[in-house]
Amino acid sequence: MHKLLAIKLFFIAVFVLVEFVYFQEQLIKPEHPLHHFDHIPFFAAVLSLGVILAASIYNLAFFFYIRNLQYLLYGLAQLSTFLFLINLDSLLIMPFDEIFGFKSHFSFDLTRALMQLFSLLFVYEFLKSYQVERVRSMIKVIIMITLLDMVFLLIFSYTVFTNYIPIFIPIWLILSEAYRDIKEKDAPFYFLLIGWYISIGVALVEHMGFVKMTGLVFPFLHVTLALESIFLSLAISYKFKLIEEKQKTAQALLLQQSRLASMGEMLSIIAHQWRQPLNYLSMVNMNLKRIYPEHEDGKKLLTEANKQITYMSDTIDSFRDFYNPTKEKVEFGFQEAVRDVLTIITPSLQAVDIEIKETFLHDTKVHGNKNEFEQVILNLINNAKDALILQKVQAPSIEISIDTNLLSVRDNAGGIEKENLDKIFNPYFSTKKDSDGIGLYISKMIIEQEMGGVLDVKSDNEGTIFTIKV
Repeated sequence: MHKLLAIKLFFIAVFVLVEFVYFQEQLIKPEHPLHHFDHIPFFAAVLSLGVILAASIYNLAFFFYIRNLQYLLYGLAQLSTFLFLINLDSLLIMPFDEIFGFKSHFSFDLTRALMQLFSLLFVYEFLKSYQVERVRSMIKVIIMITLLDMVFLLIFSYTVFTNYIPIFIPIWLILSEAYRDIKEKDAPFYFLLIGWYISIGVALVEHMGFVKMTGLVFPFLHVTLALESIFLSLAISYKFKLIEEKQKTAQALLLQQSRLASMGEMLSIIAHQWRQPLNYLSMVNMNLKRIYPEHEDGKKLLTEANKQITYMSDTIDSFRDFYNPTKEKVEFGFQEAVRDVLTIITPSLQAVDIEIKETFLHDTKVHGNKNEFEQVILNLINNAKDALILQKVQAPSIEISIDTNLLSVRDNAGGIEKENLDKIFNPYFSTKKDSDGIGLYISKMIIEQEMGGVLDVKSDNEGTIFTIKV
C-alpha cells in the first residue's frame, strides 16, 4: 500500500472513531430541530432541486438516445440525489416538511445509500478510459460495502457504513487517488474534480456543524449539489465528444490503411505482371551482348537499356514498399523519408513544370512508422502541387527544408484564405472539389498522436508552409 493512501485511510479511521465515540447516539436516533426557509433560501432550494431534477432527466434521456452507460448511471445518481434532498428537507426544513411529507428515516437512509451507490458506479464507469485499475478495484470494494449496508438497512432499518462514513469521504478518497494515478488528465476529469470537490467541501462544513454555528439558514448543500450536477453533466458531454473524436480518428486511419492496402495489392499485381517482361528483356540484352561483343555503340546502348530495366524494377519495389500498410515502427531519418517520397512524386511534378527545392541542413532520426510518415510528406507535397496548378503560378516551386527536429514544406501558391486556415485540419473539410477532406486530418493525427510531434501550418500572400516538429 502506498504511504499516502495509508495516511488517508488512517485519518478516515480516526474520523469514524470520533463519530462512533462522541456522536453515536445522534447518528442512531437523529433529532434535528426544524429550520424555516425565508423567501430567498426557499427560492434557492427550489431552483437547485429543479436543476438537479433537470440534470437527471437530461442524462437519462441521453442514455436512451445514445446508449452510453455513463449517462444512465449519472442520471440515476442525480435522481437519487433529488430524492435524498427532498427527504432531508421533509425532516429538517419548513415549509418543505408540509410540501413533501417524507418524514421517514428509513427512506432518508435508503436514498442516501442509493445516491452513494450510483455515484460510485458512475465514477467506476467514468474512469474506465483512464487506465486506473487500482482505483477502480477500490471502487468495487466500496460498492460491495454499500450494497451490504443496503441489505442491513432492509433487515434492521438502519445503515452502518453510510451513517458513520458520509458519502463525501469515499468520493474524496477515490478522486484523490485517481488524480495521483492518472498521468494525462483531460478537461472532463477536471470538470469532475471541480464539481465534486465543491460539494465535498460544503458537505464537510455542514457535517461538522460550522454553518449551524454561524446561525445562517441557507440551502448551501442544495446549491452546491446543483452546481455539481452542472459540472458533471459537462464532464460527461465533453468526454463523449472526445470519444467521438477518437472514433473519427480511428475510422479515418482505418480508411487510410484500407486505401494503402488496396493500392499495395494493386501494385503487387502490376509488379508480378511486369517481372516476367523485364526479366525477358534482361536476357535479351545479355544475349545481344554475347552475340555482338565487339560493337562499342551496341555496348553503350545495352548498358543504358540495363540501367532502365533496373530503374523500372527498383521503381516497382519502391511503389510497393511505399504503399505497404505496415504498422512496424523503425528508426529512420527525415532525409531518407523525403528521398523515398521524391522518388515517387518527382515525375508528376516535372510533368507540370513544378520545381523542387531542397534545403537539408541537419538530418533528424526518429522512431516511428516510416510508411505513415512518408504518406504525410506525400500528402503535403500533393496539396502544394494542387494549389500551384489551381492558382496557375508562373514559376511554381515547392521547397522542402530539413533542420534539427524540423521538416517544412513550402509552396508559392499565394497562401490559404484566413477563414479556411483554422479549419484546414478538420475532418471532411476541403477547399478542393472531389476531395474527401481527410488527408490533412489524418496527417495531423499521424504526426501528433502516432509520433508525438506537432504538425502546424502558416500562410501569407506568398504561400503556405506546413511544419513538422518532433
